[in-house]
Parts: sequence; structure tokens; C-alpha cells
Amino acid sequence: MKNSTVERYISQIKWFLSWAKKNGYYEGVLNTDYKVELKRIERQQKIFFSWDELMKFYTFDFGTESYNQVRDCISFMSFTSLRHSDLATLKRSDVKSDHIVVYTEKTDDGLRIDLNDYSREILNKYKDCTFRDNLALPVISNQKMNDYIKEMGKIIGFDEPTKVVYYIGSKRHDEVYPKYELLSTHVGRRSFIVNAIFLGIPPIVVMQWTGHKDYNSMKPYIAIVDELKNNEMDKFNKVRH
Repeated sequence: MKNSTVERYISQIKWFLSWAKKNGYYEGVLNTDYKVELKRIERQQKIFFSWDELMKFYTFDFGTESYNQVRDCISFMSFTSLRHSDLATLKRSDVKSDHIVVYTEKTDDGLRIDLNDYSREILNKYKDCTFRDNLALPVISNQKMNDYIKEMGKIIGFDEPTKVVYYIGSKRHDEVYPKYELLSTHVGRRSFIVNAIFLGIPPIVVMQWTGHKDYNSMKPYIAIVDELKNNEMDKFNKVRH
């Protein structure tokens, strides 16, 4: 397994043991300070939609209802920072006039996320539709949505070669894929964070919407934005009179 996978599994085991101890199912010693130290890439590339890509995705007509509904759901996550797990429980009663109220499945935090023109437009599109459990949007399973978004990314032409670097044990692996093969539902949340910071919204404000409590968790996104801005500034260097 990839080292990152091993770390994720151990993190999940630690969470489960903490939950079990809290609820009286586990009476053993709980070493919450334990950390697995495996070789890893410190700045792994995050897959997201740039603003131009997001606008292209948001307005693209894929020609089928199923694809267009997935497009709307992914776009809504890109305009609100929601994870798939939170979108899958977003009910109409959670939608207010100018914001949505979300209790995130991952952290159980209550969040108030302001609506913008794009997220409001998506909600209005489905306001007269009826979905199971009174959901606000036509959400399908995470697995199916992950399959669809890869196919949709290929159709729309998101095929930029993208390198993935990872370790298995001490051995480094470098692989290159077209971007669409790396797309998943989490591209929505990442796209929201990157584009919000790029558009000039202070990270501390973004954190109030995303639920991030640790500023350090925002640093990788800030580094991405700094790199994007540097690339934009480089355009001046190519101007010749």
C-alpha cells in the first residue's frame, strides 16, 4: 500500500479507538500521541479546478441529465466548500435565504456557509424538484460521482499531464496521468478554497466556511495560490514592445 494509505488507516483506527473509549467500549490504554513516521511527499499536488476551468465545467452541457446533475452537484461543492458526505445530507430545511446550515459528518461541526450567485442559482434550478429524504440536490453515491466526473473531465478536455508522486515503503514512485483521471468529488472543496483565496478572500474568513480550525491546514492552499499568482506575474515578462 502507499504510505499515505497506511497513515490514513492508522488515523482511522486511532479515531475509532478514541470513540470506543469515550463510549465505554474500550478500556485499554489509548496512546493518542502515537504517530506513524513513513516517507512521504510533503507538498503533494492537490487536484482542483482553476477559476476558468470551474466556469467551463459549470456552464458545459454534457447532453445527459445524469451528467448535468453531477455537474451541478460538483459545482455546488466548488461554490460552498461542502464535502460529498455533507452534500448528501443537505436538506431543503438547511437552506436559508442567504446561507446554508451544515453539520459536517467528518467533524460534527455546525457551519453557516453564505450563498453566492452561483450556489443560489444551482439551488433555484432544483427548487421545484422532489428528491429522497427531502434533499436539496440530486446527489448520487460518492463512488458513482467519482466515476462520472472522470468521464466528464475527459469529455470537456481536462487532459493536462499531471504528475503524482508517492512512496511505498522507502521506494519513490513517479507517475503521470491526464488530469481527468485524477478527478474526484473532493475537487469541489479544494477548488472552493483555492479560488476563494485567489480572489482575495482572507484565509481566516475561508476557514469559517470550510470548518478548518488549524491555520496550518490552509498553508498548502496558500502555497498553491502564491504559485498561481507568480505564474500570472510571469506574463509581464513575455511582453515585448
